[in-house]
Amino acid sequence: MGFLSNLINGISLGSIYAVIALGYTMVYGIAKMLNFAHGDVIMIGGYFVYLSSSKLLHLPPVLSVLIAMVACTILGITIEKIAYKPLRKATSLAVLITAIGVSYFLQNIALVIFGANPVTFTSVVSIPAIKLFDGQIVISGETSVAIVVSILVVIGLSLFIKKTKTGKAMLAVSEDKGAAQLMGINVNKTISITFAIGSALAAIAGALYCSAYPILQNTTGAMPGIKAFTAAVFGGIGSIPGAMIGGILIGVIEILGRAYISTQLADAIVFAVLILILMFKPTGILGKKMVEKV
Repeated sequence: MGFLSNLINGISLGSIYAVIALGYTMVYGIAKMLNFAHGDVIMIGGYFVYLSSSKLLHLPPVLSVLIAMVACTILGITIEKIAYKPLRKATSLAVLITAIGVSYFLQNIALVIFGANPVTFTSVVSIPAIKLFDGQIVISGETSVAIVVSILVVIGLSLFIKKTKTGKAMLAVSEDKGAAQLMGINVNKTISITFAIGSALAAIAGALYCSAYPILQNTTGAMPGIKAFTAAVFGGIGSIPGAMIGGILIGVIEILGRAYISTQLADAIVFAVLILILMFKPTGILGKKMVEKV
């Protein structure tokens, strides 16, 4: 029963990584850039939920998460307009350095506003735990909600991309920005919408992650962000189903490694597995092989 319990916990953690990874994979798939500040948007979302639900306004959890989603959406659009839009034709290295700079900027802003001491986050999940096999396995409410939310997000996002005009514009921009622009698609607007969606998902992920691990500080989003990026690469960056698969696999590997090998080496095991996978399949599990025309 111990293995099954750890497996469920791994799927729960992996589901949160999957929601975060969707932000990475959408931005890379459409804008062809790595937004390393995405993990810090998770932290900002966590603080907005904390302030809305327990610290200042004492609002219901669902309303607090919605407020965090709106705030993070505005933050994501602002970051894209100020930091990334002027670098649309710049080199990948310039964009990468800018993304790292934005990440540290958000961390230090949070440090100045909220201080260095971690705060205790009150879970936004109030549903009871599920007990299986006469109580030998207990599935917490946070675990159940994380798994269900991640599935709904992936399904909703996939339908949005395939069925809506904006989603089809995103697909066109991801294939060829120049051709999409010639067909009348507003490339800048499409990229801004992508950042908005990714940042809103970051707020959801922040609420789920802090509910499961209830310590919030200015560096809270750093390691989950890196692991979610790893999950996106693992599953095939640019692929929505790949982000889901990669996130769950990373979560399961981390929890099983922590339970059966070493708590200190759990993170190292995750990245070692990623290296091994990429040695045999560099594009990730569901990634497409890119052919460069010369």
